[in-house]
Amino acid sequence: MANAIPASAGTSPYDSYQTSLTTRYCSPAMSQLFSQRSRHSTWRKLWLSLAESEKELGIDTITDEALEQMRAHLTVTDEDFEVARIEEKSRRHDVMAHVHAFGAVAPAAAGIIHLAATSCFVTDNAELILVREAMDLICKKVAKVIANLSAFALRWKNEPTLAYTHLQAAQLITVGKRAAQWVLDLMLDLHAIEQVRQELKFRGAQGTTGTQASFVSIFEGDTSKCDQLNELLCQKFGFSSCYDISTQTYTRKVDLIIANAVAGLGSTAQKITGDIRHLMHWKEIEEPFESSQIGSSAMAYKRNPMRSERVYSLARELMSKPASFAATHSDQWAERTLDDSAIRRIDIPEMFLLADAICIGLDNISDGLVVYPAVIASRVAAELPFMITEEIIMRLCAQGVSRQHAHEEIRVLSHQAGAVVKQEGKPNDLVERIKANEFFKPIWGELDGMLKAELYTGRSSQIVDKYCGSGGPVSKALAPYADYIRGATTAKLSV
Repeated sequence: MANAIPASAGTSPYDSYQTSLTTRYCSPAMSQLFSQRSRHSTWRKLWLSLAESEKELGIDTITDEALEQMRAHLTVTDEDFEVARIEEKSRRHDVMAHVHAFGAVAPAAAGIIHLAATSCFVTDNAELILVREAMDLICKKVAKVIANLSAFALRWKNEPTLAYTHLQAAQLITVGKRAAQWVLDLMLDLHAIEQVRQELKFRGAQGTTGTQASFVSIFEGDTSKCDQLNELLCQKFGFSSCYDISTQTYTRKVDLIIANAVAGLGSTAQKITGDIRHLMHWKEIEEPFESSQIGSSAMAYKRNPMRSERVYSLARELMSKPASFAATHSDQWAERTLDDSAIRRIDIPEMFLLADAICIGLDNISDGLVVYPAVIASRVAAELPFMITEEIIMRLCAQGVSRQHAHEEIRVLSHQAGAVVKQEGKPNDLVERIKANEFFKPIWGELDGMLKAELYTGRSSQIVDKYCGSGGPVSKALAPYADYIRGATTAKLSV
């Protein structure tokens, strides 16, 4: 039997689908930026700036009263949205619905709103404005995560730990060196997003197919005023210039370029949180775990990496976005088809909401990582006999032994010792085997001195200092964000 529907059905937000991005994961700032009020109020600012610029360039049908009424109603109210809803239902055109809604509260401007413009004047330019602001928000948050992990790397730069290639124990690094590897990827993401943001341009006022024919008409053939109009619009909205060529839209290649930069953060986030999940499995490092947090509804002892798993999951979705933007761009026949509209209403906000949620998760995790040096040391000790084999080969070679011969002898003993560990569950006895084999007699006296983990981390500590330390590449890249980082607190998870 179907569940009874409460009398309040339809009046509560719990009665309709809500996206988890805005209700669970992302920040209020990013959610507000892509809200309907933010978007459509930006449309009104664009219409006002267009009218102001057209008047400045000689269109005398635009009155001061019209501009004053427009300025007084730049924020779309709930009542305005209802007017627009009714208009769109009959007109099937969202831009014209909002033109009428704006005209209803600014009647002196009703006849000049959207003068000589096409819908993409407001839709495309508004998207560029919102996307630019979204990238600014993301860059600050990425910088904060970089600062967290850089501090972590410097703190643990000297702590030897097992490195893994093919997910098998390899030559030692340090805990800090691994964190510095994460920092590098984030630095590349920050640079990519900064570059795309810096190179972002405006669509401006280009007409229905990018020829500016309608503006040539209202300026009575004076084409220089078309250029002046776009210069004024760029000044008002803080863009360096417009894209040199436009169709009805700015080229959707721009969306793909933005998506490639922003979605790059997704692969980095999966890499970092994937490493943390493995390190938690080995009990070397843990993400933050609150005193009242429950890891499993059945297995009360568990401390699952839910924060890293959440980021990993969100990153998977973010990484899928470029494919969608590429498909949209490739399907824009000739000067434009409207099959870009519905999907971009979903893809553009979702891309930035996902990136925002990932940054929140990474900040929360990276600012509270817990290291267990004793566990790390015990795991290093179990593998250290294997780690010294390369050094043994080099020392034998220094005494005139064939490198290939030494390699083969150590290979055989290593596999024998590995079999003891895996098949019999006994400790690694490689050193004892070496001490019992006459071939290695020239270096017997040096063996005990080789069994120090810090001897095999190479330049890990120096590499971390050089990259993450004062005056290094990280500190230089974070300089523009210093005030934000100092004032920011650790991101809290809402759930």
